[in-house]
Amino acid sequence: MTDTVPYAARLDIEYPERLDRLTTFFRLIWAIPILVILGLLTSSGSDEGSGILAGLFLATLLMIVFRQKYPRWWFDFALQFNRFNMRVAAYLFLLTDKYPSTDEPQNVHLDLDYPDAENGLNRWLPLIKWFLAIPHYLVLVVLLTGVIAATLIAWFVILFTGRYPRGLFDFVVGTLRWGTRVWAYAWLLITDDYPPFSFK
Repeated sequence: MTDTVPYAARLDIEYPERLDRLTTFFRLIWAIPILVILGLLTSSGSDEGSGILAGLFLATLLMIVFRQKYPRWWFDFALQFNRFNMRVAAYLFLLTDKYPSTDEPQNVHLDLDYPDAENGLNRWLPLIKWFLAIPHYLVLVVLLTGVIAATLIAWFVILFTGRYPRGLFDFVVGTLRWGTRVWAYAWLLITDDYPPFSFK
């Protein structure tokens, strides 16, 4: 039994006992409608395709630095947007057969702790958190390469057996969990606790 406090961002994806071979085979085609929706949400008319993400980060940074506030409605929007984004990622990485819902949790569980911006966050740290997370970015680039390879292997295995190999599943979920903690620290700015280098 451990008495450590859980990190402010937590991700869990339920392991599927069986996966549909047909929807797995055509996954990229089935995903097109939901990818269009996600693309429309993230583009916000910008050529770079990252309008809402950059807007969330910059607005949150300014609110913390100048007002020491993280409005609850703002946090709730960021939480729901990231939950939707994670359901799409889980579907693309073959971790679930459930078509990504825009509002229901399904079998992808992402929880973020609401921060006490005035008493729990350093008002100046958001200016450099993105920089402090560089070691994580370097590790995550390598891990994401492994995730792509694991997903390709899992695709073939699912087509033949209808099952996602548990070791590969845990690796992909662990990498997504790691990335979620880094995202929560450096870009959502909900915690000042440096993310652990860990899959758990």
